[in-house]
Amino acid sequence: MAASDAAACRSLHPGPPEAPRRPPVAIDLNLCDDFPPVVRKPFDRDLALLLAIAALKLVFHLLTNTQYGFHRDELATLADARHLDWGFVAYPPLTPFLGRVSLTLFGTSLTGFRFFAALAQSVVLVLAGLLARRFGGGRAAMLIAAFAAALAPISLGASSLMQYVSFDSLLFVLMAYFVVRLVDSGDSRWWVPIGAAIGLGVMTKYTVAFFVAGLVAGVLATPLRTHLRSKWLWIGAALSILIALPNLLWQVRHDFITLDFLKHIHARDVRIGRTSHFFADQFLTSANLFTAPLWLFGLYAVAQSRKYRVLLWMTLVPLALFVIAHGRGYYTGPLFPILFAAGAAALPQRRPVYALATALLLLSTSAALAVLPLAPINSPLFRFAARHNGDLVEEIGWPELTQEVARIWNTLPPAERAHTGIFCANYGEAGAIDLYGPQYGLPPAISSVNSFWLRGPGDPKSTLIVLGDSREGLEPYFASVQLVGHTPNPWHLENEETRDHPDIYLCRGPRQSLAGLWPRLRSFG
Repeated sequence: MAASDAAACRSLHPGPPEAPRRPPVAIDLNLCDDFPPVVRKPFDRDLALLLAIAALKLVFHLLTNTQYGFHRDELATLADARHLDWGFVAYPPLTPFLGRVSLTLFGTSLTGFRFFAALAQSVVLVLAGLLARRFGGGRAAMLIAAFAAALAPISLGASSLMQYVSFDSLLFVLMAYFVVRLVDSGDSRWWVPIGAAIGLGVMTKYTVAFFVAGLVAGVLATPLRTHLRSKWLWIGAALSILIALPNLLWQVRHDFITLDFLKHIHARDVRIGRTSHFFADQFLTSANLFTAPLWLFGLYAVAQSRKYRVLLWMTLVPLALFVIAHGRGYYTGPLFPILFAAGAAALPQRRPVYALATALLLLSTSAALAVLPLAPINSPLFRFAARHNGDLVEEIGWPELTQEVARIWNTLPPAERAHTGIFCANYGEAGAIDLYGPQYGLPPAISSVNSFWLRGPGDPKSTLIVLGDSREGLEPYFASVQLVGHTPNPWHLENEETRDHPDIYLCRGPRQSLAGLWPRLRSFG
C-alpha cells in the first residue's frame, strides 16, 4: 500500500485514541483542584519505603531509649497504669491504658514501656509522607515531609518518653489525613473515621478541643459546609461523643477535678515563664529550626489552595487559640507534619531544590543530640544536652532515691514498720516508690498529688517517712520531725529532687489523722 493510501486509511480509521500524556505531578498547592488522582499500584514502592524508614526509626529509638531511666512523668503514668480507670486527674485514660498494655507485654522494661510512644511517632512519619503524596508530591516530597516530621524536637522527645504528647500528635495528623481523603473523594463516609480520631483524641489530651475548633471553622468557611446536610457527618460526631462519654461521666463523678488541675497548672506555667517563648518554640520545639522554610512554605501553600483550604483553618485556628490561652509552645506540635507535607509537595521539582532540602534535613539531625538520651551521664555531650533539655536529668536518680528510703525503712524497729507509711509530696517520688519499692519490701507510696490523692491515704499510720517536703511544712502536723536522709546525687546533677526538696524526714506523733487531713492535702503537679 502506498504511503498516501496508508495515511488516508489512518484518517478514516484512526483506531483507539492515543492515551494523553499525564502531566507532571502538580507542585503548587494553588492548583490543588487539578491534582491528578492517586494511582493504586499492585505494589506501592513509595509506601513500602516509608514503612521501612518508619521501622528503622522505631528500632533506633528502641535501642537508644534505655540509656538512663524512667522520667518522673512516666513514673506517674506507670502508677496510673496499675489503677486503670476511665479518667485521671492529669490526663484522659488512653495513655495509662497503653501503659498497662506495655506492662502486660513487656513488664517494667524501659524499652517496652516506651514502645507504643515510639511506634506512634513512626506512624506520624508515614502519614506525613502519605499526605505529601495526596497533595501531589512525588517520592522526593514524601521523603522530605517524612524526615522533617521525624526530626522535629517534639517528635524526637515524644519517641523517647511514654507520654500523651506521643499519641496526641498521631491522632490529629490521622484526623487531618482523613479530612484530606474526604476532600479528595467527596465521600462523606470519611466523617466516621474522622469522628473516631476525635473521640480517641479526647481520650488522650484535652487540647484536642483546639484542633476540633479548627476543623469546625474549616467546615463552615469552605465548601465542606455542604456536608452539614449529610448524615455521615452527624454519625461521626455522635461516634466521637460516644467514645469520649466514659471519660465525661468520670469527670462528672469527680466534680470535674481535671478543670481544677488544668487551672492550677496553667497558672503555674504562666507564673514561671513556661508560656513566654511560644513563638520561638514554633521554630525550636514544635518544628526544627532548619526545617522552618519548609513549614512556612507549606503554610503559604495551603493558604493559596482552594481545594485544601480547610487545612488552613485547621492550622491557624488552633494556633490562634493557643496564643490567646497562653498555651505552651509545644502544644502546636501536631500541626507541623501537615505543613511539612504541604511544603514538600509544593517545592519546585528541581534537583538544586531537593539538594537544599536534604542539606537542611541533615542539619536538623543535630536536634537529636539535645533531645534524645544518647550520651553517657556526665559526659560533655550529656551536659550540653541537659542544658537544652531538662527532661534528661529528670530520668536519673530514682532507683537510688528508693534505695535511700529503703535504708531509712530498715533502721526502724519491725514493730514500728507495721505502722509506718511513705508519704511523697510529688508524683515522681510516689511513682518511684511504687515501681522500685517492692524489691526492698517497701509499702505503696502515699501521696496527695493528682490521682494519688483520689486513691486515698490508706490505713492509719503513726509514723511517716516523708519525701519532698520541708521541716517548716511538717512541724505543724507532727510532734517529732527528724531529718534522716537526703536525695542521693551520685553524679552531682541538679534536678527537681536535688534542688527543690533534697531532705527526707521521719515524722512521728501526728497531731491529726492523715484521713482527717486528706481533703485539705490535695495538690496538683
